Amino acid sequence: MQKTSVALGLFDGIHLGHRAVLQEASRLADFGQLRRIVFTFPSETAVRKNSGGFLYPTSTRNRILEQDFAFSVFCENFETIRDISGEEFAKSILCETLHAACVTCGKNFRFGKNATWNAEDLKNFGKKYQFQVSLIPTAVYHDQVISSTEIRKLLKTGNIQLANQFLGQPYQILAPVVHGNHLGRTIGFPTVNQLFLENQLIPKFGVYQSCTTTPDGKKFHSVTNIGIKPTVHYQGIPLAETYIQDFSGDLYHKIIRTELLTFLRAEKKFDSVAELTEQLRKDLQGN
Repeated sequence: MQKTSVALGLFDGIHLGHRAVLQEASRLADFGQLRRIVFTFPSETAVRKNSGGFLYPTSTRNRILEQDFAFSVFCENFETIRDISGEEFAKSILCETLHAACVTCGKNFRFGKNATWNAEDLKNFGKKYQFQVSLIPTAVYHDQVISSTEIRKLLKTGNIQLANQFLGQPYQILAPVVHGNHLGRTIGFPTVNQLFLENQLIPKFGVYQSCTTTPDGKKFHSVTNIGIKPTVHYQGIPLAETYIQDFSGDLYHKIIRTELLTFLRAEKKFDSVAELTEQLRKDLQGN
């Protein structure tokens, strides 16, 4: 069985701190000719509901880990191991299941029942079960500590540009296109709709400059409205409605990537179709 370089963490959103962990795990994998593995949990069950919601669904998070960082993802159900001891985690999961030769995590990493064990304990277990442990310092951006909690605050207040700096790439909505009310087609601005999941953090309602990548990898300038559409029958679920400039084609049920770049304005009710279309043109220009 090939030995592995294991990156530990929830990786909710995959911010700069997570990226540092992944980069060190990758370096160690290359040096030792090891297989890259992320050990993590499903976002939907691991992030506490009172935290404000998970940043990315598990499917989005895993796709980033697999495609952008070339890691295999070992995604464990939190409930199945929540009561095991720290040593059992090191022995059964890291050593016997994942065959870890080296493990990388943040210095504030905690594990085992009730998060009783810390990163220094992990180093001691590593000596016992013969895997190296590398600890990564807390990430800081312009003297500000980076955390998923802080990114949630930035997204909720519409500070998408700083949130993107913390994430290390634009915040993205990676989801299939669902049917809307087709109103946009009647005014010359056909749009695509993507739903957020239950308990997912929703960025501030309003209009954003965005970039949309279609399934064939082509990128388009776009404008995205995040909110709740009362005329669309999705039981009040928030959605992202995006107009993709210079695109024509059928995207229904296909997965597209919508990256939010700049918050333009809050949602607004318009008195006429002419006023709405004029504002959409201004949104495309960033006005």
